[in-house]
Amino acid sequence: MTDNILVVDDEQAITDLIEIYLRNENFNVHKFYNGQDALKYIENEHVDLAILDVMLPDINGFTICQRIRENHNFPIIMLTAKDEETDQITGLTMGADDYITKPFRPLEMVARVKAQLRRYKKYKSMPVPDETVIAYSGLVLDVNTHECWLNEKQLSLTPTEFSILRVLCENKGKVISSEQLFHVIWGDEYYNKNNNTITVHIRHLREKMNDSVDNPKWIRTIWGVGYKIEK
Repeated sequence: MTDNILVVDDEQAITDLIEIYLRNENFNVHKFYNGQDALKYIENEHVDLAILDVMLPDINGFTICQRIRENHNFPIIMLTAKDEETDQITGLTMGADDYITKPFRPLEMVARVKAQLRRYKKYKSMPVPDETVIAYSGLVLDVNTHECWLNEKQLSLTPTEFSILRVLCENKGKVISSEQLFHVIWGDEYYNKNNNTITVHIRHLREKMNDSVDNPKWIRTIWGVGYKIEK
């Protein structure tokens, strides 16, 4: 079945460019130039991935991202201004899975869309281990339902956050590098040492778990190497 891609940007030249390249890869593309129309579409139609510009004439891309995450877990890629790290971090914190800075290379954009869809489909079809519940010192992950509890309180995690925590829990005691996490979860060849995507997701996980960098109970940073959860 052909994937449905939602593109929201008030610059028609950009939406047209994205549409051309994605249609060449046999994706269905649905373009919107404001947030309200996009949200109405999402309420009534199936969407496999959304590309959201941050700056829109009515509501910004961050708000759309937040609204989507209330009911949906399909991948979200934010379009941000070049070198605006604050926008990138905010987007990831709101539940986005990745970001592309403008101006962007269309072929890289297509590659990132494909990588996110691969990750999402892999996430949904991940083989369930014999033990479908991963439990560790008050932390419980239900692999079947993709739900997480900490000290009997349910945590609201995005698919990416759940995947990161699952990988760390399944490898308790082992240090997992940012690059390893990136490739396991996204399978994306565009990882580089300046990519702060994993760092932001880890930070957001810690906030939800009320964990700290200096005195961590759960996720420990091994500086210059990666992250681990102690056995």
